[in-house]
Amino acid sequence: MATYATTTTTTLFLLLGMATTTLCLQEKGVLQMAQNHVSLAKNWVANALRLHGFESLSLSDKTSVVALRDCAKLYEESECRLSHMMSQNSSYTKEDALTWISALMTNHRTCLDGLQEKGYVQAQILDTNLTMSLKQALILYSKNKGIAKGPPPQGTISKASGILESWSEASYEPDFTVAQDGSGTHRTIQAAVNAIGHDRPARVIIHVKSGIYTEKVQIGQKLHNVMLVGDGIDKTIVTANRNVAQGSTTMNSATFDVSGDGFWARDMTFENSAGPEKHQAVALKVSSDLSVFYRCSFKGYQDTLYVHSNRQFYRDCHIYGTIDFIFGDAAVVLQNCDILVRKPMSQQANFITAQGRDDPNENTGIAIQSCRVRAASEFVALKDSYKTFLGRPWKRYSRTLFLKSELDGLIDPKGWGEWSGNFAVSTLFYGEYMNTGSGASTENRVTWPGFHVLRSASEASPFTVNQFLQGERWIPATGVPFSSGI
Repeated sequence: MATYATTTTTTLFLLLGMATTTLCLQEKGVLQMAQNHVSLAKNWVANALRLHGFESLSLSDKTSVVALRDCAKLYEESECRLSHMMSQNSSYTKEDALTWISALMTNHRTCLDGLQEKGYVQAQILDTNLTMSLKQALILYSKNKGIAKGPPPQGTISKASGILESWSEASYEPDFTVAQDGSGTHRTIQAAVNAIGHDRPARVIIHVKSGIYTEKVQIGQKLHNVMLVGDGIDKTIVTANRNVAQGSTTMNSATFDVSGDGFWARDMTFENSAGPEKHQAVALKVSSDLSVFYRCSFKGYQDTLYVHSNRQFYRDCHIYGTIDFIFGDAAVVLQNCDILVRKPMSQQANFITAQGRDDPNENTGIAIQSCRVRAASEFVALKDSYKTFLGRPWKRYSRTLFLKSELDGLIDPKGWGEWSGNFAVSTLFYGEYMNTGSGASTENRVTWPGFHVLRSASEASPFTVNQFLQGERWIPATGVPFSSGI
């Protein structure tokens, strides 16, 4: 079994000849330390998996293996990201680097959470050194970040500017067509994804024709610039029912899981049909940096939309759920979306968001701007029988904003709910700015130190598309409408 080195940051810099060098070399030293610890973590997971003969395991042990496999995937993604950052040929802004280091921290925490969820107590060895090396990197990049300028990043490569908004089969021939009747190149979405070569230089377009596709779809980190376009919300549906109650981890329960950067989707419905009684059951998990979802629907109950990590933008979408149904640790803005609260199980309350920022230097959070929060049709008559809150703090530095949105009267007057007692109420950052509707009054909101009623545009602007996502660098290439400011 691999064990962790105890080399301190200073000692590592001395070993590399970097103790008193420039910022550029200091960055390289911190990234090298992080890469070393990610490799150790990856090896530890591989050894733990080798110790298990899967077929001979009890059911409880098999669920631990599912969590370990998640960890293997997450650390592989982290290792690839660090290799890119340390490559002689790579170029990126400080804000890019801070985004990616935040995502590495999220990958690590997701692994630990999954192992804990499945009772794998040996995971304690994974924690300390990797966490500390990532914290060092976050501190370094957060001190030197700035608003990104210059050419668009790689994730915006496309065949034509504005293609996501303007696409039609008549104007742009797709690379692959998915159709259940055999009229396309493939019958399943995953088969089309598997046909994509890793060395394609341009955006790949997959047209998914109307139909209900019952499958789990995964788009790995090496598949960049994939565009998925359906025939409309509730016309093209990808659905499955994996869930934690029946052995999945939260991460592994996702019907659709995308990690490759620059992913775009339009006119699709992503669903997890497990139902409220199966608890965590993800419809869509996104770790794709510079990803855009336009006119899509996400349907589930608990944990519907997992905005896992990196920069994400959602426009004109529908999100359905009950508990923590928009959750994760991405830097994400949802604009002009409908957030639809469903009926939970008896004795439950609804929580719209659960943001997972676990370090104050992460540049992550959930910003909900110019959206509409209301009851789903089947919940309208029952909404007064259940409490519904804007969110609760999943992690210590949870950060969520509701900006200029319409809040229905189903929102409890206190606005926000506790995770566990006083956990995070002083360290979180929750804000509301110029919301409207019968649930928007802040008069009886929580009195937590971390809750803020924002009084000016200057206070709200840091959480807008331009400042929070650097969106003016990469969203225009999609052609999707967006508001860059407040």
